[in-house]
Amino acid sequence: MLADLKDYIYHCLKCGACRIAYPEYMPICPSGERFGFDSYYAIGRVEIARALLEGRLDPDEKLARRVFTCTSCGACDEQCRPAVGNRPLQVIEELKADLVEKGYLPASLKNFLKSVHLYGNPYQKPREARGEWALGSGLEEYAGQEYLLYIGSEGCFDPRAQKIALALVAILQKSGISFGFLGSRESCDGNEVGRIGEKGLFELLAAENIKTFKDLGVSKIITLSPHSYHTFKNDYPQLGGEFEVIHYTGLVNQLIKEGRLKPQKAVKARVTYHDPCFLGRYNGDYQPAREILEAVPGVELLEMERIKRNSFCCSGGGANYFADLLGGGGEDNPARIRVREASETGAQILAVACPGCAVMLNDAPGAEGLEDRIIVRDLAEILLEAL
Repeated sequence: MLADLKDYIYHCLKCGACRIAYPEYMPICPSGERFGFDSYYAIGRVEIARALLEGRLDPDEKLARRVFTCTSCGACDEQCRPAVGNRPLQVIEELKADLVEKGYLPASLKNFLKSVHLYGNPYQKPREARGEWALGSGLEEYAGQEYLLYIGSEGCFDPRAQKIALALVAILQKSGISFGFLGSRESCDGNEVGRIGEKGLFELLAAENIKTFKDLGVSKIITLSPHSYHTFKNDYPQLGGEFEVIHYTGLVNQLIKEGRLKPQKAVKARVTYHDPCFLGRYNGDYQPAREILEAVPGVELLEMERIKRNSFCCSGGGANYFADLLGGGGEDNPARIRVREASETGAQILAVACPGCAVMLNDAPGAEGLEDRIIVRDLAEILLEAL
């Protein structure tokens, strides 16, 4: 509950460290960068929480929309926590939960939650269609293989993410490992549901998934999405779901080192890598993706200014990949900002390792007039070309 965090809320010094990435001294909050007012930064949202606790402010839909533009990227935590051990994001997520409980939720997020509850995905697609993306790929349903490949809703239903999922399947098939997928038995992992404060639905989804995994005897899970990786690895154990979870970049990097995958065909391109929030800041997985790129002949890896723990969010987290509360065609759109930053390195490819990032960033080169200079590709697509 929000009241349980009262001590931190009252001890926030309003220093503004949550606004800026150090030592780059560059803006770090995507919603703050998009809208500019304090109420879109952690510094303002903590003050909103305090005003609500003190009864100086009444919640309404306008206030809720500002709060829910938070993408749960964790950048504010990264800047605040090293200095004083605080977690402003925890306050923001409890603030979201409080608003959900009171019925204040933007319409697009209401639709998101309703769709996940009814269909097991936000795209309102029937559950039995969840495995159709894999038709013709040779991917087998899980039946006791060493690994379960969990795809997630974007990979199952978003056309751009489906291409990434198919590339990963082809790579894993070439490696010779034993794996299968759930097909129509797969459901939403619940990470975004939990991040926007619908704790009851998150626990329901987690319980259903844990039961499915246990009933099938699953012990090892590969995820396409860092969001699934994070929630399976860090949230599910608290609800009785103990599994060995690995994001595909970690496994693929290991397979390359073991010689089970051998990138031989040159991909001659200058590449810069975008660290996904839930892979990087949340779990500290920064190197595997870079080592995969370095293993591809012909790739020249260039780095943007904001990388690793100070990476700039694509703006897709907190269900914004679906609700798009930070949307708009202006130059301050976070995806466009990120693509400009990538292009400034001289890179020809902006590499991602998250289907959500791919979806959010995919159209930004065109919006920036950079479609002839830089494209967005997932690591799986780059590696498959080299194999």
